Amino acid sequence: MIVWLNGTHGAGKTTTSALVQQLIPDSRVFDAERVGETLMDITPVLSRTDNFQHWPPWRPLVVETARQVLDYTGGTLVMPMTVLVEQYWREISAGLAQHSIPVRHFVLHADQETLRGRIEGDTDMGPSAFRLKYLAPYAEAARTWLHDEAEVVDTTHLTPAEAARRIVEAVGS
Repeated sequence: MIVWLNGTHGAGKTTTSALVQQLIPDSRVFDAERVGETLMDITPVLSRTDNFQHWPPWRPLVVETARQVLDYTGGTLVMPMTVLVEQYWREISAGLAQHSIPVRHFVLHADQETLRGRIEGDTDMGPSAFRLKYLAPYAEAARTWLHDEAEVVDTTHLTPAEAARRIVEAVGS
């Protein structure tokens, strides 16, 4: 099984995924961003883009990597990864379904003001224009399709531990 934690930067995906992993026996965290980083290391560059998710190989490689890891380890993969393009989510979820891999899709949500404050106040990564530019696309995806495709966990007033417990409770029910 895959527990996919979606949402934009500042929603708490990375922190929450580590806590979810601790609460689900026989689970592992797989950050699909690493697949994108591998593609970014190819030289010469595949093509100019501001987001590796736009490269067509990224989506099937995420599916195949998740499948291979689950075939090898069994258990549950907790995957913190922002996917805001509906077509990309459809490709990934369809690919996982072709391999009979069940997915519980959660969106960690927070209001725009909270997200902006978290990004601007991030002491680990520092303020990031890259991360801030995804606030509007997230709001649009949330409004048009994303919140209909997932279980929404509003993290505006939750600690990551509280969000993790809610996710684990939902997965267990």
